[in-house]
Amino acid sequence: MEQDNYILPKNFPELKNETFLQAARGEETQHVPVWCMRQAGRYLPEFREARAGKDFFKTCRSPEACCELTLQPLRRFPFDAAIIFCDILVVPQALGMEVLMLPGKGPTFPEPLKEPEDLLRLKPQVDVAAELGYVFKAITLTRHKLEGKVPLIGFTGAPWTLMTYMIEGAGSPTMSKAKRWLYCHPEASHKLLRQLTDVIVEYLLGQVSAGAQALQVFESHAGCLGPVQFNEFALPYLRDIARRVKEKLKESGLDMVPMIVFAKDAHYALEDLSQSRYEVVGLDWTVDPKEARERTGGRVSLQGNMDPCGLYASKEKIGEIVKKMVEGFGTQRYIANLGHGLYPDMDPDHVGAFVEAVHTHSKQLQEEK
Repeated sequence: MEQDNYILPKNFPELKNETFLQAARGEETQHVPVWCMRQAGRYLPEFREARAGKDFFKTCRSPEACCELTLQPLRRFPFDAAIIFCDILVVPQALGMEVLMLPGKGPTFPEPLKEPEDLLRLKPQVDVAAELGYVFKAITLTRHKLEGKVPLIGFTGAPWTLMTYMIEGAGSPTMSKAKRWLYCHPEASHKLLRQLTDVIVEYLLGQVSAGAQALQVFESHAGCLGPVQFNEFALPYLRDIARRVKEKLKESGLDMVPMIVFAKDAHYALEDLSQSRYEVVGLDWTVDPKEARERTGGRVSLQGNMDPCGLYASKEKIGEIVKKMVEGFGTQRYIANLGHGLYPDMDPDHVGAFVEAVHTHSKQLQEEK
């Protein structure tokens, strides 16, 4: 009986390090918090060992495995947040699409959507708790196992990014098949984006109910769109997700959690993103920190944005890059991160140097004020 109680989403340990949440909410912090996208990942030998010979999505469906992989980087580095180990493509799976993770190729849809009539293959209604309950169990278990060390972030892919995979059938440099839909089948495109949005809203609410203390929405393929298409096919749905999640959290009496939007390569949309009801706007490395501050006008906290390849540099050079970055953003309303996820061939010691440099330089800059 005790085991059942243990993984219930209640009686969570008291949070000991709130720095990440304070920065996300725009409150004052003593130092700049830091975490990394893909911090639970293949750059860690213990991750590769735990994952060896196992099917990727089977791992995603095991709450115990996801919990262990989420905690691994926290044992090595003093990150200020954990992010649940999962994948954005569990949402298309919940809609009834088959997704495989093929060695050397990555995510693959054996039967992608080709024409609008293929939308009939998707489940018209998704029981999110039944289809994605394993993610909620992983969040609850991890929240308990974290023992209040740092907050736990839940996440989802954004509608446009998920749509690209569902139509392309895999990663693509141009997203030309998905973009063809936007030009040739705008009504069907909106229908699919609305369907994805509905599932995502329920999915994020379930993550908060399960114990997630912040949420990040990954619009990883924003850079394939220009401003006109982004404003029609991506931004309205990003706004809708934030609005509906917040309204439903309020209605159901759940804690309000900060939400982060990360639209990679959408530097043209910074102003719009900063007014889209997210507390934090994540930035890739193509954006100048000072310019980002000016363009977002103090409306949001910012997250990012060191070039991940900077971690190939010497530890001394990493310190210099971080110092300049923190000076550019300032020490308040700022969460340090990379401008994209960690790559598999990165040296864990250099990740440690990055985390240490953020804490050290931000404390120094804060004291000098």
